Amino acid sequence: MAKNVADVIIEVLQSAGVKHCYGIVGDTVNRIALAVEHSEIEWVHVRHEEAGAFAAQGEALVSGNLTAVAGSCGPGSVHFINGVIEANRNRAPLLVIASQVLRDELGFNYPQEVDFKAIYGSCTVYCDMILTPEQARRKTVIACQTAIAKRGVAVLIVPVDISHSDIHDDVPYAVHTSLPVIRPTDADLDRVAAILNAGEKIAIYGGSGCRGAHDAVLAVAERLKAPIAHTTRAKDALEYDNPYNVGITGLVGNEAAYHAVLDCDTLLLLGADFAWRQFYPQHAKIVQIDLEPDHLGRRHPITLGLIGDINETMKALLPRLETHTDTEFRDLHVKRHKSLIAAQKKKGEPKHNGHISGIHLADLINQLADDDAQFTSDDGTAAVWLHRYVDMNGKRRAFASLLHGTMAAAMPTALGIQKALPGRQVISLSGDGGIAMLIGDLMTAVQEKLPIKVVVLDNGKLGFIDIEQKSEGMVPLYTDLLNPDFGKVAEAMGLWGRSVDHAKDLEEAIKDWLSQPGPALLNVKVESQTLVMPPAVAIGPAIGMALYSARAVLQGEGGDLFEMIEENFL
Repeated sequence: MAKNVADVIIEVLQSAGVKHCYGIVGDTVNRIALAVEHSEIEWVHVRHEEAGAFAAQGEALVSGNLTAVAGSCGPGSVHFINGVIEANRNRAPLLVIASQVLRDELGFNYPQEVDFKAIYGSCTVYCDMILTPEQARRKTVIACQTAIAKRGVAVLIVPVDISHSDIHDDVPYAVHTSLPVIRPTDADLDRVAAILNAGEKIAIYGGSGCRGAHDAVLAVAERLKAPIAHTTRAKDALEYDNPYNVGITGLVGNEAAYHAVLDCDTLLLLGADFAWRQFYPQHAKIVQIDLEPDHLGRRHPITLGLIGDINETMKALLPRLETHTDTEFRDLHVKRHKSLIAAQKKKGEPKHNGHISGIHLADLINQLADDDAQFTSDDGTAAVWLHRYVDMNGKRRAFASLLHGTMAAAMPTALGIQKALPGRQVISLSGDGGIAMLIGDLMTAVQEKLPIKVVVLDNGKLGFIDIEQKSEGMVPLYTDLLNPDFGKVAEAMGLWGRSVDHAKDLEEAIKDWLSQPGPALLNVKVESQTLVMPPAVAIGPAIGMALYSARAVLQGEGGDLFEMIEENFL
């Protein structure tokens, strides 16, 4: 008996583990939506396809399973692009069904005809069109298998006449995936051990490749008496239950991690592809281990680079390492990290004027959120406060656009995480610029009954860009935002909504917000001039800040300058 192409596509997705498909119905995708309706996969009706892609990648990241989105021809499937790039860079397994116009009309500039292969080919792990009904199962299988195996986005282009067609020779292709154990050879592990055993001031710098390797990395750190610094993406993988933690280095890091990495004589770089060369040591021996061959030595020259899963490699390496006894280097940086975090939180405490700093807001949310809460943040200052002041404990997770650097990802990513984890508390730290971009999908939270908790850091500006411009010596241009009361906007959309602008009201407002059974938005007026201080200030940005100060006064913006001084230095 003949089978319909759309039904076969969805059948393969279901067999590959897809639970939800995010999208907007219409025109060329309608037959696909009908197949979803008749399957065990649930359609999640979003208000904007970009939000759907963010949500799908959130679900894929937290669950590890393949997730899907589906869009109509032309603008419908084009709207996924920013979320697709975000998902692919975050190694989230995602299948995009990009429906297309009739095959007979392709190449004739037909209304809503778009060359999806040209658009998606460079930012996905697979992108191809189903050309005949008999290709449907085979290409869907390859798309799913590639997305899962390569941990990225696969795009399946489906012309509308194909989705309505029947398959008369349905060959039973099926998805096959596995998780092989990959580690260096014994001889290569001996080479690593020889370098590490000879080191005196050894540091470990871990990236997102350390996920699932917490105990193995700590065992190596204990043997070597090494402090452990980590990237922002490895915060929830390495920070918790870690007596050797010195935090994050890099632009949003701290001085302890910065100096632990820069001042070591031997660096063990694990599952990290950190891009900024100035934060690597200039004269240390560097051993890099990563699953991705093209990561080895591409950011900074290394002494030895090996391919391997971090957990398996560390377990195989440990017996080869000599026990180091000198803890001075490690203890210095661990102590420094603890004192720095305490001092930064102290600085963020409310002042006599009752203003609320982003630091204090993040610290209170950290204290009051559930032990197994999942956190998302928008790019910019929200991401900084999340990664500096919200603690991970092995059950919490932190998600942000740390590679693609897009705005507006926090709230829709939270939608997908909540869909995957219906009983968990999911908290979005949204910037006022970010939330405004995709604010319509707050209605998705209401319609889909997703009880996400959104806090808007309302400082009336594009805060991180404001800081960037000041560091370049500019009086900020085009960064101010004339915002509505986001609490009232949320109420109008059917969420619980509230706004708070004084520190004395903040703790009770957070408790009330987190206790709501449904989706809730808390709008918090935060200080507008709080600086994100890097672990070391280069001469260029320092001169830039001095130039900004002079120009601000000369241009009549001295009030902003004095406010910045009060919020950061008094």
